[in-house]
Amino acid sequence: MAPGLTVAVRAGRRRDGGARRWPLLAPAGVFILAGFIVPLGVLLAESLKGGGIARYGELLGSPVNQKVFWTTLRTAALTTLCCAALAYPYAYVMNRAGRKVRLVLLVAVLLPFWASLLVRSFAWIALLQDRGLINNALITLGLIDEPLGLIRRPLGVLIGMVHVMLPYMLLPLFNAMTKIDDRLLLAASSLGATPWRRFVRVFLPLSLPGLAAGVLLVFVLSLGFYITPALLGSPSQAMIGEIIATHVNHFGTATASALGIVLLFGTLAVLLLLAGVLRMVDRRTR
Repeated sequence: MAPGLTVAVRAGRRRDGGARRWPLLAPAGVFILAGFIVPLGVLLAESLKGGGIARYGELLGSPVNQKVFWTTLRTAALTTLCCAALAYPYAYVMNRAGRKVRLVLLVAVLLPFWASLLVRSFAWIALLQDRGLINNALITLGLIDEPLGLIRRPLGVLIGMVHVMLPYMLLPLFNAMTKIDDRLLLAASSLGATPWRRFVRVFLPLSLPGLAAGVLLVFVLSLGFYITPALLGSPSQAMIGEIIATHVNHFGTATASALGIVLLFGTLAVLLLLAGVLRMVDRRTR
């Protein structure tokens, strides 16, 4: 077949393939348009009512809102860090355990999903309050004389959020660890690597994709958290989700919409930053 005819046939096939793909992509496109793009457009238009673009300057320049933004970022970062510290060894044990033990460990993690988030948050209120189970047990054992301030504090919010977010960190980690070929670890041992060096140089770099996925998932979800901080925290340590809910219920939707847009673009900026950092770490570990 002549070269020119071959190129024409290939171009025709590409056009035919593209024409066949468009009907398949149409439902997804309609869903994205109706479920994401249009609501974001409505939210943006609502945020510009009354004050226009100047409203964003007021929000970002307000010391109160700056404190809320900082509290939200700090709480999300601490939640992500604690989840990673707890989930990594737990996922490692799950990966090395036998089938029955692995099943028990997995059920223990997934069991909280069987109860609603609201119920779990109220359960933590019963556990963390001044006369709750934890303080009563510590007083009975003689370890403390006065109840510890565990609720209406940042510590209480952190405990509740870590409990909720831990599975979102654990499952990507466990999935990544199960895909690591044990023959690579055996090869490292045969070359004289100690268990610690084998873990640092082989196992840890191969598990980083799962850790990165868990970090991004937990951090993004934590930024918009509302129920647990509202129940376990104090008004002086409110997160942005609580402020948005307060504006919607008492002051209208304009400022709440602007805060939502700020949260959205702030989350995207943090995601881009984290993605760049993780990409840099991935290059160095190769």
